[in-house]
Amino acid sequence: MSAATGMERPRIVIAGGGLAGLSLALALKQALADGVDVVMCDPALRRDPHGDKRSYAIAAAARRMLEALGTWPGIADRAQPILDMVITDSRLQDPVRPTFLTFAGEVDGHEPFAHMVTAGDLTAALLEACRESGVDLRAEGVKGFALQGARTNVALAQGGSLTASLLVAADGARSRLREQAGIGWISWPYRQSGIVATIAHERDHEGRAVEHFLPSGPFAILPLKDEPQADGSIRHRSSIVWTERADAVSALLESHPEDLLVELERRFGLQLGKLSFETRPQAFPLSFGVARSFVAERLALLGDAAHVIHPIAGQGLNLGLHDAAALAETVTDAMRLGMDPGAADVLDRYERARRADITAMGVMTDGLNRLFSNDVLPVRLIRDLGLGLVDRMPGLKRFFIREAAGVSERQPRLLRGEAL
Repeated sequence: MSAATGMERPRIVIAGGGLAGLSLALALKQALADGVDVVMCDPALRRDPHGDKRSYAIAAAARRMLEALGTWPGIADRAQPILDMVITDSRLQDPVRPTFLTFAGEVDGHEPFAHMVTAGDLTAALLEACRESGVDLRAEGVKGFALQGARTNVALAQGGSLTASLLVAADGARSRLREQAGIGWISWPYRQSGIVATIAHERDHEGRAVEHFLPSGPFAILPLKDEPQADGSIRHRSSIVWTERADAVSALLESHPEDLLVELERRFGLQLGKLSFETRPQAFPLSFGVARSFVAERLALLGDAAHVIHPIAGQGLNLGLHDAAALAETVTDAMRLGMDPGAADVLDRYERARRADITAMGVMTDGLNRLFSNDVLPVRLIRDLGLGLVDRMPGLKRFFIREAAGVSERQPRLLRGEAL
C-alpha cells in the first residue's frame, strides 16, 4: 500500500486517447510496470484507428521518443523523411514565386529533421504497445472529478468511477476537465481556417517540403510516402495545409470539385504535374490558446488541453509529445523516490519544465503568422530581405533546423532517445 495515497497501488487516469495521451500512458507503464496502474479513458478507443487519414510532421526529437518507446520500428517503413525544405513568399497572382530560403532536411548531417506519418498508423502502433504493456484501455469518457484528500475520484461517463492519485486532462482544446478545475484559458481567433487534404500528383516530390507564404496565410506542401498500386505503378502523394481567410473557406469547399481543383493548382503549382484530391478537403478554424496554468490539484493538462498554436510551423503535435515526455519523466522520477505522483511539488516541476518552451513556440508561431499573412509592401520587402539574409548564414540555418527538430540536451530523456 502507498502511504502517500492510501491506495493499494497508485493509479493514473488519462482522459483522452490522442497521440500525446497514448504516448504518456505507454511511457509510464513501460517505466514503472507493476508499480502503477495506468488507465486511459476515451470513447474513440472503439474506432479503428486506421480510418484516420490525417498526416503529421514528426520532428526528430519526437521520433527519438517513439524509438525509445519501441513503436517507431513498426511504422518507419510507412514514414516519409523530409529531405529538404523550400520557402517562398509571393502573391497568388504572381507569375513567379522566388525561393527566398532553403533548408537541408538533416540535423547534424545524419538525421532527417522530420518525418511525415499518418495519424492512423501512429495511433495503431501506440495502441498495440499500450495493450502489450498493460495499460487499461477503456472506451468511455470522463465526465468530471471530485477531490478527496490525497486522491481524486474520477467520474466516468457510463456511471462508474475510479480513484486516482493523478488525473491527466488530454481531452482537447475545449477541455471539460480544465474548465471544471477553474484553470483560465487565454485565446484569440486568427480569422483564418486551415484546409487539410491528401493530394495525389504525377511526379515524385523527392522528399521536399514547400511552404508558400501567401497574403491569406501559408500554404504548405508536405511529402508523403509513395503508394505502390496493383498495376505496378507508383502513386505519388503529398499532404497540404492550406491556410485561408475564414470568410472564404465555405465558398471554396462548396464549389464544384473542378473549380476547387483549379484553386488548389493556383497555390500548389504544377511542378509535380497533374493533381487530384485523394481525401476530401476538411477545414478547421485556427486560433491561439494557452492555459494560465498547466496543473491544478491532482490534475495535469496535456497537449491541446494546455495549448493550441497556429500550424504555420507544424509543431502542434510535437508540443503535445514534448508534454508527454516531460510529464512521464517527472512522474517516473518522483515515484522511484517513493513520492506521490499527484503531489503539488511534482506537478509544479512539470509546469516549470513546459511553460517556457510552450510560451516561446506560441509567440514564434503567432508572430510568423502575423508577419507573413500580410500584403503591405514595406513589410513584404523587409521580411523577404530577412529570409534572404538567413539563407546566406549557414550557422543560423543550422540553429533554425535544430529548433524545428526539437533536439536539445535540455530536453527530457525520452526526447533524446533514452529510456526512462
